[in-house]
Amino acid sequence: MAKFNTGVSFTDGNTVTGADLNNITSQLNIKAGVISEQTAMSATVSTADQLLIADTDNGDSGAANRVTIQKLLNDTLTNGTYTNAQLSGNLSVAQLSTLGTLNNTSGTIGILNSTTGTIAGLRSTTGTITTLTAGTTTSTAANITNGTVQTLTASTADITSGTYSGVINSSTGTYSGLINSSTGTYSGTVNSSLGTIGTGTIGTLNSTTGTITNLTTTLTGDLTISTGSATVGTRVAVVDTAQEYTATHNFNATTLTSGASIAWALPSNQVSRLVLSTNGTMADPTGKVDGATYMLIVTQGTGSNTLSWNATYKFPGAITPTLTTGSGVSDIFTFVSNGTSMFGVASQNYAA
Repeated sequence: MAKFNTGVSFTDGNTVTGADLNNITSQLNIKAGVISEQTAMSATVSTADQLLIADTDNGDSGAANRVTIQKLLNDTLTNGTYTNAQLSGNLSVAQLSTLGTLNNTSGTIGILNSTTGTIAGLRSTTGTITTLTAGTTTSTAANITNGTVQTLTASTADITSGTYSGVINSSTGTYSGLINSSTGTYSGTVNSSLGTIGTGTIGTLNSTTGTITNLTTTLTGDLTISTGSATVGTRVAVVDTAQEYTATHNFNATTLTSGASIAWALPSNQVSRLVLSTNGTMADPTGKVDGATYMLIVTQGTGSNTLSWNATYKFPGAITPTLTTGSGVSDIFTFVSNGTSMFGVASQNYAA
């Protein structure tokens, strides 16, 4: 069986010239049988191993050139187009032009850089994507159940659908699909019409025209609504709506310090008690609010101590009440303020 095809034939009795011999060697093609009948390599093929490759750009007459396995694979992946690639194991892809579907169950993709391509479906169950960098890439369905995207860097990376339950750390980009996150942190922009965030943390939530259908959270910081209005249920007190309470609402009673001059900071001490241990004067209270009411319970300590009042305190008939004497006896003063003065009345002589 012939194992070489030269493209040159001879008739019996012909004289073979030098030109004929040159044609034989210059047009020599190796049959597949020559390769298949060779002894198989037992050693592992390394990236530096070399092959002889005939470059088709040089035509059939071109001599074979040596190339390493590394360069052969790199050039193939860089210049080739693969409509449906089935890949597994640990992958590091320097440049991926178009990939229809990437199904990865346990492998690791080091860096996936796509500037103008489209990834139709990115699905990972336990894999790790170290860096996802995109310029104008759109991923229509990103379903990552247990995987981790350590860094998502994108200027216009819009994920319109899919479910993410891992960790998202992103300073830019828009996610308008479904986020189910128990421990994830998202610090970028979330525009979501149907998304759900379980117990994750959002660094900043800015919404100008969006709608949050149901916001349930344990709020440790501040919730600011700069424009628009907030509608709450009957279990929350609303400042501009009349409501009927079915449980007690009260002020926390605080204690003022007895002394020659007695300070009263009204914003944090709306209902206060004062046990006199010496004669004293009530100084001008701070934080008076127009229309607010305040209460002060004054109890005699040992002895018959007296209490004077700053001029901002006003009593009926301009007559300052005299404290009841006797250890443990209390007088109660109730005030209404106009923001400048404290208008008060006294209820006195409550026994201990």
